[in-house]
Amino acid sequence: MQRFAWLTKIRSYLLPAGILLAGVAVLGLGALPLPAFAELAGRTVPILSFVLAMSLVTELLDEAGLFRVVTDRLAALGRGRVFFLWLLVIAVATVSTIFLSLDTTAVLVTPVVVLLAVHARIPPLPFALTSIWLANTASLLLPVSNLTNLLAQDRLGLSPLGFAGLVWAPAVVGLLVPLTLLWLAFHKDLRGTYGPQPVHPVRDRRLLIFAAVTVLVLLPALVSGVPVQYPAMAAAAFLLAVFLRRRPAALRWAMVPWRPLMLTVGLFMVVEALHANGLTSALAGVAGSGESLPALLQLAGLGAGAANAANNLPAYLALEPVAGSPARLAALLIGVNIGPLVSPWASLATLLWHERLRTLNVRIKWGGFAVAGLVAAALTVPLAVVALWTASGMH
Repeated sequence: MQRFAWLTKIRSYLLPAGILLAGVAVLGLGALPLPAFAELAGRTVPILSFVLAMSLVTELLDEAGLFRVVTDRLAALGRGRVFFLWLLVIAVATVSTIFLSLDTTAVLVTPVVVLLAVHARIPPLPFALTSIWLANTASLLLPVSNLTNLLAQDRLGLSPLGFAGLVWAPAVVGLLVPLTLLWLAFHKDLRGTYGPQPVHPVRDRRLLIFAAVTVLVLLPALVSGVPVQYPAMAAAAFLLAVFLRRRPAALRWAMVPWRPLMLTVGLFMVVEALHANGLTSALAGVAGSGESLPALLQLAGLGAGAANAANNLPAYLALEPVAGSPARLAALLIGVNIGPLVSPWASLATLLWHERLRTLNVRIKWGGFAVAGLVAAALTVPLAVVALWTASGMH
């Protein structure tokens, strides 16, 4: 069994390692010119630093027991009503996605809400789908919510609040429409009551307090206008120091997000090499131009289709140069953030979510997942574009 576990782990690294090697190859062969690589590194190293720091922060918060305490409080606040509990799960998944990123919701929020449903003898599927749909569709409001947003913020030169001011209307649609669909699909499962839930003991109360204070300081810092990598790195360094003093055995190399970092770096390099060799010109015709409603719908639809065909990050990187304006860039974000609900590989968060569900013995039928996601994306993406167009006063 241990050998099979190692084989599974090695297989999970094959794709990220292959993409990274492809990136190194295009650089070594000259397909990615050195000046373009230097410009790419200057733009993406701060973003990758943020991704690394926030991954460490969320892993350490989980190790401190913060998410388990939140789960216990959710069960108590639900007052035995399944619908109230679902509303509380929505709140936690939304806040986690907006302030800590969609991957945090997929990796850390999903297990606690699914286990909560299982222990309460509630069908876990509505809670599992709520977490992954919101991980994607709620990831539009702030730069820190999604790696694509950080790239767009860098391109636009906006503050976090300025970014939110551009996308707030489609972000609201991205919340309300999927939740309405989930309620229509699962309202029978969300009725009824559940019994008292066991409370998890706190292993180290002082460590838990340090973790909670870190979150309370970090969240406003991430929207303060200071480059987000600095508060994230400070929070990671503080929590690492606390753990080195109080629980050094909990620290492990697996906390570093090796696979996402390898995949992201490789994709950055490969797509930049493609742009250096004519990709922008090839996409200009199919991406359209202008800020009319049909033009924005065309770009968002292309982004959603590309994200589900490949992945949302290369879809954004490929189409960013043809966006050309704040409104068009926002439309592209609608497509690549809200749209990846159909295929399992459309976003890294969905793959991570499925890994967590598999360890919890919760089975997902990908055919049903794809059909439901297609309906949700087909409704939410156009309505979000209409909200963007209306709120921007372009009509």
